[in-house]
Amino acid sequence: MSRKTQPPASPAAGPCGLSPTEIRRGDGTGQAQRTGMDPGDEAATITNAPTDSVPVVGIGASAGGLEAFTQVLAHLPADTGMAYVLVQHLAPAHESLLAEILGRQAAIPVTQVSDGLPVAPDHAYVIPPNTSMILSDGQLHLTPRERTRHPPTPVNEFFRSLAGANGHRAIGVVLSGSGSDGEEGVRAIKVAGGITFAEAPESAQYDSMPRAAIATGCVDFVLPPAEIAAQLTYLSRHPYVREREVEPAEPDAESVAQAPASEFPEPPREVFQLLKGRSGVDFSHYKRGTLTRRLRRRMLLTHIDTVPEYVELLEREPAEIDTLCRDLFICVTGFFRDPEAFEALVRVGFPAMRKDHAPSTPVRVWVPGCATGEEAYSIAIALLESLGDDARATPPPADLRHRRERDGDRHGAGRVLPGEYRGRRLA
Repeated sequence: MSRKTQPPASPAAGPCGLSPTEIRRGDGTGQAQRTGMDPGDEAATITNAPTDSVPVVGIGASAGGLEAFTQVLAHLPADTGMAYVLVQHLAPAHESLLAEILGRQAAIPVTQVSDGLPVAPDHAYVIPPNTSMILSDGQLHLTPRERTRHPPTPVNEFFRSLAGANGHRAIGVVLSGSGSDGEEGVRAIKVAGGITFAEAPESAQYDSMPRAAIATGCVDFVLPPAEIAAQLTYLSRHPYVREREVEPAEPDAESVAQAPASEFPEPPREVFQLLKGRSGVDFSHYKRGTLTRRLRRRMLLTHIDTVPEYVELLEREPAEIDTLCRDLFICVTGFFRDPEAFEALVRVGFPAMRKDHAPSTPVRVWVPGCATGEEAYSIAIALLESLGDDARATPPPADLRHRRERDGDRHGAGRVLPGEYRGRRLA
């Protein structure tokens, strides 16, 4: 089987003992596999690119982040054409020298962000102390950090904005750190079709942040920092990361993964048959754009050129079918995801439902296809709030059930539940 050009070997072995010509391919569960690398082509240099077309890599860290940032930047070439935004937990009352320190090791300019700064290819940007940062319209925007009783989560905040701004072209990396900042951010990037990394826990000075990200089931690669840099270099050349739009038109003939999305072929019948045989789900009626994006994404991450070759991989490795299923099943829901709909429900729907309704009569609300439950819980919360003082005499909802709880977690979706429903999320 022929394979696409792999990233070049890193100049030094990674800290966890892998040779520089090996990379561990995450399967979306945090479990790593190994696949060889061959020397790569020279990366194309991008100049004068519009700021909203520059691929952006968000890199988050906390304790131990300086060493991890340094290793990543030191192994990046000067011509990937991507921008790198470093989000570090910094002491709020002290001036940061992070940009100056990292600039001594990097082949690209490293700058501390000022509000409204446009991102440029082959540049790295560092968040200032005591600020929150988002990406919007190709610019980095800063706001003073709000004082709350919860620890700040600047990595989550930036990753969510990156997913919203760049969609499938978003890349998120979680490096060494304590706590769990970044776990919700990698989930947002995965939902958008982007690509996610976590530092290998054995190489991290503090492994809490990488482990929290891996536990979401939304991490594609688990690698030490030097090998993260090698994989980023490889990804920087691929159209999946370069293209701003991936919705395909009708193809004329079979294409390869390197071709633009408009030339990508219709997913073959064999893919649907293998998915159905393994999962029991018929994906043939899914939106073609979604199927093509996820299929293309898996081909990119497994370094496979053509659809027939990917079908061979599915036939040979049932675990890849499971991973593709997880990509297709990725949950896009959230608490109060459509604010206008919930406002209308509270303003119009609930009052109409309560009109002429006897207080002693039970109220039943059915939420079909509620995925991991955010919508069902959101409706229950909205209903109790709309009842006001009457809610005190109303027993809490007792029939919030998930089909997965009855049928079992066949595709790994249950992995996201512990983090989703921790107290801080509903506080």
